[in-house]
Amino acid sequence: MSASTRELVGMTVARTARMWRNKLDERLSPLGLTQARWLVLMYLSRMGGEVLQKELALCVGVEGPTLVRVLDGLERMGFVQRRGVEGDRRARRVCLTSKADGVINDIMRIGIKLRGEALAGISDEELERFFHVLEVILANLDAAPSE
Repeated sequence: MSASTRELVGMTVARTARMWRNKLDERLSPLGLTQARWLVLMYLSRMGGEVLQKELALCVGVEGPTLVRVLDGLERMGFVQRRGVEGDRRARRVCLTSKADGVINDIMRIGIKLRGEALAGISDEELERFFHVLEVILANLDAAPSE
């Protein structure tokens, strides 16, 4: 592998992730969902449909006040409810509503279609190797010291 290819890996991974998210965002916009909203819904769904607001902010990778604005919108749409936590007046539990089921199914359906388009022409073996390489990169970055 040439030095120039090594130099481009990070930028290419970032561009790919950004383009994938933008394409998904375009396809989900008719549902009235911004990228922030569909990401929160998907994280909530994958976390069992109910999680502490603080944990959700960490998983999504946003600050608390940013998440509050997104949750305000999702609550107005009827997709989430926030509830108090017994014994901790400051904590809030975020829960998906039954109304969210349909939109989550739509997100999944649209996401599966886009994933098929993005991964077209890539064999299972190539994808397994690529996934392994990404996991190694993530582990390396996680272990790298902060400066």
